Amino acid sequence: MTDRILILDYGSQFTRLIARRVREQRVYCEIHGPDRTPEWVRQWGPAGIILSGGPASVYDEGVPDLDPSLLELGVPVLGICYGMGLLARWAGARVVGGARREYGRAQMEIRDPDRLFRGFGPGEATTVWMSHGDHVETAPEGFEVLAGTASLPVAAFRHATREIYGVQFHPEVAHTTRGEEILENFVFGICGCAGEWTPGSIVESRVEAIREQVGPEATVICGLSGGVDSSVAAALVHRAIGDRLTCIFVDTGLLRKGERESVQRVFGAHLGFRLEVVDASARFLERLRGVEDPEEKRIRIGHTFIDVFEEAARRHGDARYLVQGTLYPDVIESTSVSGPSATIKSHHNVGGLRPDHPFELVEPLRELFKDEVRDVGRELGLPEEMVGRHPFPGPGLAIRILGEVTADRLETLRAADAIYLEEIRAAELYDEIWQAFAVHLPVRSVGVMGDARTYENVVALRAVTSRDGMTADWYPMPYEVLGRTASRLINEVPGVNRVVYDVSSKPPATIEWE
Repeated sequence: MTDRILILDYGSQFTRLIARRVREQRVYCEIHGPDRTPEWVRQWGPAGIILSGGPASVYDEGVPDLDPSLLELGVPVLGICYGMGLLARWAGARVVGGARREYGRAQMEIRDPDRLFRGFGPGEATTVWMSHGDHVETAPEGFEVLAGTASLPVAAFRHATREIYGVQFHPEVAHTTRGEEILENFVFGICGCAGEWTPGSIVESRVEAIREQVGPEATVICGLSGGVDSSVAAALVHRAIGDRLTCIFVDTGLLRKGERESVQRVFGAHLGFRLEVVDASARFLERLRGVEDPEEKRIRIGHTFIDVFEEAARRHGDARYLVQGTLYPDVIESTSVSGPSATIKSHHNVGGLRPDHPFELVEPLRELFKDEVRDVGRELGLPEEMVGRHPFPGPGLAIRILGEVTADRLETLRAADAIYLEEIRAAELYDEIWQAFAVHLPVRSVGVMGDARTYENVVALRAVTSRDGMTADWYPMPYEVLGRTASRLINEVPGVNRVVYDVSSKPPATIEWE
């Protein structure tokens, strides 16, 4: 594959948005650290390279740098913010730090509508989003100024004879009104990408890769949860190897109401997959006894899954391949890509696996974002009730119970969550929301019910909108829906006497509470 873009991550909070914007143009891209060598880049074979922004100054000690040899590969390069500073310093220009910080919207004037600003007029003003401390005072020798603002003479430049560009603003954020157009100009007009990375091509390439990985005879098991990710992963592997795949649905006791029955109906009866149901609820509950730390919960759950899958593998010809629905955001959040970025949490199917697990993992979705996974699922013919479901975490309700997980708390949360989703569906809001769920809080609240004092549990409701789960905004739930839901929870769920609504976005919060 040569029709792809390499993004080198220098620690910007917006790096993942760059990837999203490129993927939205049906062009494959990957995020890698800035320590990738020119030899590695040459072998990977990108059509273009994007250098991300970053929180540091290019003059700070120990900050990630740019290997100048990357610029000798003949591959178009676009430096964004910090990336522009690296290009300017490489070319011998002075990068000024700290004196003229700029955050927020700015009006930028196009001075030379070359290939990067194709479609813009000379002298045209456009709104861009700035977030920088360093800035380039004058264009380096051999470079041309393409755009500037009232306070920033060099807001964009290009090399006079080579396809090397830099922009001080962030074209990947929505606040840059024509940012998508600028990135399109780079990806298509400058790098020559064709935009052929479609759901159909993804299925074709993934099926081929699965067959190559597992060979013509091996048996494979899949950890099927019934969520979007594992369902699409199972369907891809089934397309590749047929009945050599056995799906293992583990009833952890941490599932939503009706989850087990739904999976058996769709995958067993409707799709005809080989499906085995393992009831391990008592085992998971025992492993979680007394555990309150969310990271420890994830790790124990991940290890217990592997124990269950090991036993299942022995029942199915010592299967050594395990299919998981790992997504690209799981990988990014569980491992620091560039060094400046931080590990947020361990996903049970990335960071929570037991280190000595005996399986070779088959992760056909590892390079995809959630919306891409949904499109692949539709391409494979999965029913919309499965493809369109809200995300559900692998550790299940365990990370929606703050504090120790007990059977009583699980029953309370399971009932509350079901009522909440019922009300959202009844109000025809389900498809507007990326994810909605209830959370059992580790606090008790005084109330009055039936003229008597109560001291019962608090349930928090969460609903967010998002494009890919990397960032999210809280959903402005209509008051009447909140009112009906709260009334039902207090009246129908024993032990609940107070309901609150979460209005925090990601960042600074995460979508899940743990």
